[in-house]
Formats: sequence, structure tokens, C-alpha cells
Amino acid sequence: MLAPAWKRNDKKASILIIAFSFIVFAAVVLLSRVQLKVDLGFDVHLFAKANAVINSLVAILLIAALAAVKRKKYLAHKSIMMTAMILSMLFLVSYICHHLFAGETKFGDIDHNGVLSDEEAAGVGSLRWIYYIILATHIPLAGIILPFILFTAYRALIGEWPRHRKLAKITWPVWLYVAITGVVVYLMISPYY
Repeated sequence: MLAPAWKRNDKKASILIIAFSFIVFAAVVLLSRVQLKVDLGFDVHLFAKANAVINSLVAILLIAALAAVKRKKYLAHKSIMMTAMILSMLFLVSYICHHLFAGETKFGDIDHNGVLSDEEAAGVGSLRWIYYIILATHIPLAGIILPFILFTAYRALIGEWPRHRKLAKITWPVWLYVAITGVVVYLMISPYY
């Protein structure tokens, strides 16, 4: 095991993690209701493509981190997980930018007019329901995973390995699911951008 990188201060850590998680959640919710009509000089859906790439990389890193820890390569595991966390922060910025500048896209809106006609809905058929089922699991899990990631990382950074492992058994699969379904959601919605 690695030596602790931080001194334990559960009260301060809890306050910071909960406050940061709340601020991020509030920012995502509030900014997703706003659209800025600004010409950035490039296709704003580039942010969505970047999100899919970042989510793909995070999913790969999560699997690599699990493999590293199983082989007792703790330093490699730590480096991989820190990289996944940094990429997730970049994802968050890109996600907010995409929704801020692109607005909402309706699944099946072939003519890109923001209205899903009966013909368009019929054209995508049951695939629309599959999309919404995936989205209905992805969004709430994405909304609640941040404090779990931060608490799991905190337990590792203070060297509380049993509590870290216990939290990681919950955090890791949910984070992996959110990363993978983020890519799936992008692949399904991108034709309607």
C-alpha cells in the first residue's frame, strides 16, 4: 500500500466534498436551462464529441486502474485514477459548454427544427424508448456519482484502505456505467445534432 498523501480531517473533507458536489450539480442544472446564442466560429457539437471521447478514455482508465490494483501496482492505480478524475473535470466543463451553446436536442428530430413530429417519432420507433431508458439511468447516476468519487479518492489519499475499498466497490461500477452510457447516449443522439 501507498503512504497517505494527506492528513485525515473528515469534517473538513466532508464539508468540502458536499459543497463542491452541490455547486457542480447546481451549475449543471441551472446552466442546462440557459442557451447562449453566440457564434463561436466552430460547430458547438464539437463539445459533445469531446465528451464522448473523454468518457471513452475514462472508461478505459477505470478498467486499467482496476487491473493495476488487482496486480498490486498501487502507484500506477493512483496515477490512472487521478488522470480519470482530471479528465472527468474536463468533461464537466465541456458538458456545460455544449449545453450552454447548443441547447437541447430531441431524439429523432431528423429535420433539426426542435420539434419531434409524429412522422419523426414513428421513424425512430422503439429505438427512442431504448434511448430514453438508457438516459433515465445515466442522468441520475451521473448526478450522484461525484461525491462518491471524491469520498473514495479522499479515503485513498489519507490511507484508509478498508474504507477506500468498500466505497470503491460502489463507486467504480457506477462511474464505469456512467462513462460507457455517456458514449452510448452520444452515439444515439448525435445524428440529430
